[in-house]
Amino acid sequence: MLAIIALIPGLLAGWIGLTRGPHAAFLTVYLPSMMLLPEYYRWNAPGLPDPTFGQAAAVGTAVAFFARGTPGFRFHSMDLLVYGFALAASISEYRASGYSDAQNLMFNMLTWVVLPYIFAKSLIEPAGHRVRFAKTIVICLFIISAVSVYEFRFGTTPWRMILDPFFPGQARWVTTFRWGFARVAGPYGHAILAGIVMVIGYRIQRWLEWSGAWEPKPRFAPWLPISQGRLITLGLLAGVIMTMVRGPWMGAILAAMLVMIGRSRQRVAAIGAVVALILFVGIPGVIWFLDYVSVGREGAETVAQESAAYRWELLTEYSEIAAERIWLGWGLTAWPKVPGMPSIDNYYLLLLLMHGLIALVCLLAIILVMLVRLTAHGMRQPLAEPRGSSLAFTLASLYLAVGFSIATVYLGLQAVPLLFMITGWGIAYMDSGVEGIGTEAVAPSEPAPTHRFRRVMT
Repeated sequence: MLAIIALIPGLLAGWIGLTRGPHAAFLTVYLPSMMLLPEYYRWNAPGLPDPTFGQAAAVGTAVAFFARGTPGFRFHSMDLLVYGFALAASISEYRASGYSDAQNLMFNMLTWVVLPYIFAKSLIEPAGHRVRFAKTIVICLFIISAVSVYEFRFGTTPWRMILDPFFPGQARWVTTFRWGFARVAGPYGHAILAGIVMVIGYRIQRWLEWSGAWEPKPRFAPWLPISQGRLITLGLLAGVIMTMVRGPWMGAILAAMLVMIGRSRQRVAAIGAVVALILFVGIPGVIWFLDYVSVGREGAETVAQESAAYRWELLTEYSEIAAERIWLGWGLTAWPKVPGMPSIDNYYLLLLLMHGLIALVCLLAIILVMLVRLTAHGMRQPLAEPRGSSLAFTLASLYLAVGFSIATVYLGLQAVPLLFMITGWGIAYMDSGVEGIGTEAVAPSEPAPTHRFRRVMT
């Protein structure tokens, strides 16, 4: 019964949303709940989907959002890809295991994909909450970085220490180690997911810092010899480093290269330099990589080479299995397992196995379309001043980081709603026509009350 505390954010979001509006519920309850509280704890409701903290908050926010007439919502062609992804995964699991087993995945698709996308598209840009949304994500991740120093040092996450007694037997995630240190996972289950989320937060923070969105000195420590923006940047960088995950690190490097194009005064020349780098370095690098992984796990000389060879073998061993049910997949866990290959360390392959080609194409289209559209949008704009304050290149870089990372690792838990929130935000941003850090409000956050009291003076 203690697990019922997972409903608290939902009740709070519903109450705040109905009294103060869905914008307040989204920014003050849903977003912090999703970022700060683990999504691997659930309240097991007999006969119903089992909500997590963040999912409960999403439902509470949705109640207020639809009760208030869906403020800020506009249909966009990207909706078809997002809804198509969620629908394809839901139908796949329903066909594979029936409704009673599929209801949790359907609920995940609603609360991790559809609702976060709708909230971000409707409640950020139309209401002028660009900076507030970005700062909320960054502050939450700064807190996680600070708390995670304990996990980095002692190998135990404080989130599990506090919440395990409320959810006995639910936390199956374990702390992994690399180079003698714990790989920080925070509230995200695994260091891989924490690395993806931290890289996203770091890039958003760099945009905030370059845009001058922070006060010069921290209010809580004005005596520090460092600006508030730089302090938060260093805190998030420490968080990225403490995860010690190679895939998201490489994704972060690619993201930084794209942002550098946006910062350049000669962006066309910068793109040409990147293309040249891909041709003269990337092609030989691919040839070297194929030779590097072709030795197989048995012939690997280092742990890193063995890991790379394993990922290559996954593609060859599982391709025929995926082809047997190419359109809708096998379901979450029902695909035939290859002996000695229990972990699918490539989310694109995993998604193809679980939910088939339709879901995979939708996800790939979302990533590629947003990457291209945001980059093109940034190229059409004048050079941002201060340099680096182009939101278009920042958001585009997130798709490059995530798109590369999940080719080597897993995508799940909070990384999923965060990706779809970024998508909703990016769509609304490009439609807004507002650059930089935006304005305080380009539209009223809430509709005016139908009736007001009159003051009568006698």
